[in-house]
Amino acid sequence: MAKTLQNSIPIFLIISLTVILFLISLTTAQNEYQFSKTLPPKRLGLKKEKLSHLHFYFHDIVSGKNATAVRVAAAASTNSSVTGFGFVVMIDDPLTVGPDPTSKQVGSAQGIYASASQAEVGLLMVQNYVFTDGKYNGSTLSVLGRNAVFSAVRELPIVGGSGVFRFARGYAQARTHTFNLTSGNAIVEYNVYVFHY
Repeated sequence: MAKTLQNSIPIFLIISLTVILFLISLTTAQNEYQFSKTLPPKRLGLKKEKLSHLHFYFHDIVSGKNATAVRVAAAASTNSSVTGFGFVVMIDDPLTVGPDPTSKQVGSAQGIYASASQAEVGLLMVQNYVFTDGKYNGSTLSVLGRNAVFSAVRELPIVGGSGVFRFARGYAQARTHTFNLTSGNAIVEYNVYVFHY
């Protein structure tokens, strides 16, 4: 009996060690290939969230040799549509401190807008405000929303950002400052309210 007990102890130890090593390897594999995890905001250097207000003018220049908005696509029916439904415009529009095109430039609106409504002039706006001045230099805000251009005030969602505006969320209010019926050029006043860290 004593001999049997002595032989069973090493087998028990071997089985126990095998199970422990297997469990350790499973835990290691789970940690090594983990898809997501929760992080404390401080780990990314995030401090208290703040609300910022930015005010600037957007210059949409569709005519002349220095156009900043260029039509890149249109549907076969776009020209016969009262709303221009189906056109797509690529933009790199200056953002300035004042409505005068020669006022200080603080960035650019880069992206696209497209006529997305058959009932009224309603644009789908997909753009980044790329800032080039002051503490926001190199930072961006991303806009994705609807712009009913003939409404007095339009509200567009801010869906994200980069640089100073990482984790940004908020909205932009657009008001047409001037619109030239002959050239199609427009100057739009923007008030942007954005939460960020």
